[in-house]
Amino acid sequence: MHPVRESLPAAAAAVAERAAGLVAQMERERRLSPDVVKALTEAGFMRHFVPAAFGGSAGTFRELMGAVTTLGETCTATAWCASLFASSPRFVSFFPAEGQQEIWAEGPDAAVVCSVIPFGEAVGEEGGLRVSGRWPYMSGIECADWVVVCAKELLARGGPRLTLVAVPRAQCRAEDTWFSVGMQATGSNTVVLEDVFVPAHRIGDRAALFAGRPAEPGEPPTAGLAPLPAVNGLTFVVPALGAARGALALLTDHLGRKLRDVPVLPGVPGALDNRTTYETVLARSAAEIDATGLLLERIADLADGGDPITPAQVARNARDSAFAVDTLAGTVNRIFRTAGTSGQAAGGPLQRFWRDVNAIATHQALQIEPTARAYARSLFTPRSTP
Repeated sequence: MHPVRESLPAAAAAVAERAAGLVAQMERERRLSPDVVKALTEAGFMRHFVPAAFGGSAGTFRELMGAVTTLGETCTATAWCASLFASSPRFVSFFPAEGQQEIWAEGPDAAVVCSVIPFGEAVGEEGGLRVSGRWPYMSGIECADWVVVCAKELLARGGPRLTLVAVPRAQCRAEDTWFSVGMQATGSNTVVLEDVFVPAHRIGDRAALFAGRPAEPGEPPTAGLAPLPAVNGLTFVVPALGAARGALALLTDHLGRKLRDVPVLPGVPGALDNRTTYETVLARSAAEIDATGLLLERIADLADGGDPITPAQVARNARDSAFAVDTLAGTVNRIFRTAGTSGQAAGGPLQRFWRDVNAIATHQALQIEPTARAYARSLFTPRSTP
């Protein structure tokens, strides 16, 4: 078991410092450095949502948001993986108690990666399921101890049932398929299961995860058991929030030096002529970043409150997550444009933030149109009266 600091947001600063010197290497290798993964573990990301009964922190979404944002200001890929490593233990909490005990048998710092998209198939046999399939975009798979994936369980009667299964990393094969322009260091490769037997205690209820129902009858609701659709977007957007803050800090420094150091030549437009434009960009971008941060904090606080989350609130949270990432992508694009060619060096950090935020904005859970449709429909759904 690794030593864990008391405050995850405070510990994130040390992880960010470690990641800063390894960013270029991690992008070349298209995965997180083992040193960074070790730092994330020691900081407490892996155990953040692990129940206290298993030695975990039983933490909050608000704490995690602050920590991931700090990481994102330095390295978006590290923030992305940290957000997923911290959030994935929530999935384990929807498995039977025996399965939870096995996954956390060696302590609460087991690294779990997951996918709830049903890319595989499962066939029942005595004592469990036989599972095969291919799950792409599994960020951090090379660092994982356990993998949770979704499969279509073929039933004798009726349609297939969507089921979660947990398997040790050693029973999976990872195919090197991640060659994205953005988020290069996340190592989001493809997981392959080939006729793997999964015992019954490592089979979870996908519907319970989406509804936020405890796996064990009588288990009290907690922040970690919030319905997945209510918090899923938060997991993916917060790294972009940190990246936008990092990009704004770079632009502020760049424009300050430009205004101070660029010579003024008679009859030639210079940096001083663009001062009003620079000031407007800085103010508008800072306001947009702050505003999206407040929206995301509302999502986190709702989940942390422990009260039942209504379908209307789920729709609003999804809407706000999609709106937030769309806004942040626009903000970072403006920042990148305003930096000009002198601030757009091919190996510089600003272009990396720019690539990463635009890559995050393409995530299927963060698209405006479907979330807008669901939100609008929630407005027209009749509300029951007391």
